[in-house]
Amino acid sequence: MPRLARSLAASLLLATMLSLTACATGPLVRTDADPTANFAQYRTWGFYRPIAMEQSGYSSWVSERIKEDVRREMEARGYRYAQEGASLLVNFHADVQDRTSVWSVPRTDVQWVYSYRARTYVAVPFWYDETMANTYREAVLTVDLVDAAQNRMVWTGSASAPEARQRTPEQKLASIDAAVGGIFARYPHRAAQ
Repeated sequence: MPRLARSLAASLLLATMLSLTACATGPLVRTDADPTANFAQYRTWGFYRPIAMEQSGYSSWVSERIKEDVRREMEARGYRYAQEGASLLVNFHADVQDRTSVWSVPRTDVQWVYSYRARTYVAVPFWYDETMANTYREAVLTVDLVDAAQNRMVWTGSASAPEARQRTPEQKLASIDAAVGGIFARYPHRAAQ
């Protein structure tokens, strides 16, 4: 195999591995909790009314999928669903925002200048930073857990990821599942026994 073909094959393999690694990392998840909250008191959960994502008065296939995922995650942690009188309420909303990423790339170049001493042109290297910018859309899903008795948020988690332009419905559902799963993976509490 010629050297150029091996080099091309190695570059293609590296690019494929990096793209698969980028897909496997999932969304960026951030959480925060009320330090004064007593999570040992919560046994039941329900949905906050109205859910922030459904304030227009109707649900969507996205909000229904998020509800299914939240139900699965809460029940996996031992919480029982209660339509009325739950001690912990779950609210969620999604948003898409325009973002700009800015970074610097070190560059080098050569400038030719005339040297009167050498009586010829000489190359003078110089270094500089080139500023690069990328504009993209970022999707953010936020899940809040609210103490029903105090109507006070006690825990919040958000998952954010760049929005993919062309996706199938199955890919969209998978990204919703990954976002909700990633958020609840950072939730450290279980239902009180």
